[in-house]
Amino acid sequence: MGLGTTLDLTLTGMAYGGDAFGKDEQGRVVFVPFALPGERVRVTLTEHRRGWARGRLTSILEPASQRVDPACKHYAQCGGCHYQHMTLEYQTSLKADIVRDQLTRLGHFTAPPVLATIPSPTPNQTRNHIQFGLTASGRLGFRAAGSHRIIPVDECHLPEPSISAVWPRLRLAHIPRLRRVSVRTDTRQCTQVSLEAEGPPPRDLKLDGPLSAMWHAGGVATCLQGADKLEFDVMGYPFPVSSLSFFQVHNGLVDSLICHALQAMAVVPGEVLFDLYAGVGLFSAFLAKAGARVVAVELSPHACADYRAHLEGARSVVLHQGAVEDVLPSIPDRPQGVLVDPPRSGLAPSVVQDLIARRPSRIVYVSCDPSTLARDGQRLVAGGYRLEQALPIDMFPQTFHIETLSLWRR
Repeated sequence: MGLGTTLDLTLTGMAYGGDAFGKDEQGRVVFVPFALPGERVRVTLTEHRRGWARGRLTSILEPASQRVDPACKHYAQCGGCHYQHMTLEYQTSLKADIVRDQLTRLGHFTAPPVLATIPSPTPNQTRNHIQFGLTASGRLGFRAAGSHRIIPVDECHLPEPSISAVWPRLRLAHIPRLRRVSVRTDTRQCTQVSLEAEGPPPRDLKLDGPLSAMWHAGGVATCLQGADKLEFDVMGYPFPVSSLSFFQVHNGLVDSLICHALQAMAVVPGEVLFDLYAGVGLFSAFLAKAGARVVAVELSPHACADYRAHLEGARSVVLHQGAVEDVLPSIPDRPQGVLVDPPRSGLAPSVVQDLIARRPSRIVYVSCDPSTLARDGQRLVAGGYRLEQALPIDMFPQTFHIETLSLWRR
């Protein structure tokens, strides 16, 4: 069966990446976006491989009970959301199942101890950071589903209300060589607009409203208007964050993430703990507050500057700037515990081997991709560690993305 063929399928599962799947009459797996396990659907094949295929949902013959009407008119055309067609309760259940499946299939774990997902308090208006592309005519938009093409959008239900109040007012078509627009808000509901483009900003650039704008050209940011830092309150602790530093995107779940990380680490005052991929010092601050001597590593110079501003004067904290795989071998300390919060690509093999050689009693791994978590976890098990628990946290509602906090003991 080739492209354009129409099939009726009963869907049996959900894959990491947002697609439901079922098997055709020949036993080939067919992936279908915007569908649900348990549904009977009609699809048109859009991609054909030897062992699998992908189809476009054309009609729902028998809907699942968990199906709901998407809130956004751009859903299924825009690629920003993947789960708007299901209830929030079902989303959280699916995410725990997907973490369990990834650990089982890719990491070869037997009955991995995956806990119930900590849900988002609300399904929408949770993100404190949104990035837009621009259409050829200069309108703000997002990538189309399954494409790099930017489609214009008039609404988005993901960002916090203060972001939604700002971005529709932006009129940026007159700015030459503009590539990307980023809008962030903090826990005070202060909003910042960052503009990324090639070349210097126009001298007459003006943005109305209570905004600050940063022009990023050649890796250099120039402040155009207002303050260049936002401030996030985490468990009563203020974190000033500059425009080029990463911070967790769900203000409503950061406290929960920190609490569970501290609980998993079980800090003993005076012990040495590593905080790798430390960012602006979100975890370091609370590990140090609990009495640990923290050795941190972070690559971004902007995040390092924020880290030092947060923890300046803390004698129990040492920060090394550089890539973890480059810096870690030169650090002589032997930690009792390690916290890692790597990017989606996970840990480099050399980092895993270095940690295994140092023999910390426990490793807390904060992951935003369960597939790389499963891969790295298999390596940790080979080095003498066992998985005690994996806790999904729904930092990214309405999408397939999953934050997982896992604890590994030697």
